[in-house]
Amino acid sequence: MSTLMNANDRKRACTRRWSTWLLAGGLVAGMGVASAQSVPVVVDVSGNVATVQVGNPANPLADLTITFDDASGLSAASLGVSAKLVDLGDPTLVARLPDPRLTLPDPALPLMITIEPPHTGGLSFLRTARVELHTHALVYTVGSSYRLIKAPLNGSFRDITDEIAPGSVRATGTTGGFSQFLVVTDVRETGAVVAEKLGWLRSDVAALPAAEQPAFDALVDAVQSGVESGSYANAIAALDAIRARAAQRGGSTIPNVWRASRDADNQAGALIADATTMKFSVAYLRDYGQ
Repeated sequence: MSTLMNANDRKRACTRRWSTWLLAGGLVAGMGVASAQSVPVVVDVSGNVATVQVGNPANPLADLTITFDDASGLSAASLGVSAKLVDLGDPTLVARLPDPRLTLPDPALPLMITIEPPHTGGLSFLRTARVELHTHALVYTVGSSYRLIKAPLNGSFRDITDEIAPGSVRATGTTGGFSQFLVVTDVRETGAVVAEKLGWLRSDVAALPAAEQPAFDALVDAVQSGVESGSYANAIAALDAIRARAAQRGGSTIPNVWRASRDADNQAGALIADATTMKFSVAYLRDYGQ
């Protein structure tokens, strides 16, 4: 039997899990287990890497690893990490999800991690940071529908996933900034997710200096053409070209710095991050269909 689920099998499995999680979520919320309780964190920093142990040190709920391309002023204090268990029935939280009907935190991990560097803490970085959340509270399956989503403080969440890997689950995403992160189950159609991420890329390009837009527009057009024709290798090659061009042009003709003082616009980081998560979704569409 193939190790890859076809699209219909995946949808049926997700639907069964969705029903179970809705029930479990109600039970958890009703018991008060996930009622926005603060969770302890321990932060260690070495070079461009910060590691965060979340929960009881003897039996942590999760580990978070943040790997920066090039950070300055990085310390436990300047990173500003906190965590809490959320109430799955909180209407304010539900309204912030990409689709309240089709995305939901798993009751086994109702965990929100906030990375909100203090304005005067001195942290800055070039281009991107890669965020990996590792937990044994969730179970990995091939074709997993777990996703890492991110939002500004109290803002709308969006999918930033670039890898879901075993161990038990490692959810990874690339970001040009911060601040709040959740792992959710996302059973939206993959084509709709790809279309949404294509829109983000077009918005990123529209915000660039005028002289930079034509070359990036052509690459985004190539991504769209590849997806629409089923030429996924061509779409992925164009996404890689977007990432490479943004990294190469960043710092000269495209701003590429994020600062805790919030006085810089990391356009190169946004392009790289959005192209990276779209690459994940295009590959998922190729491998598993809708």
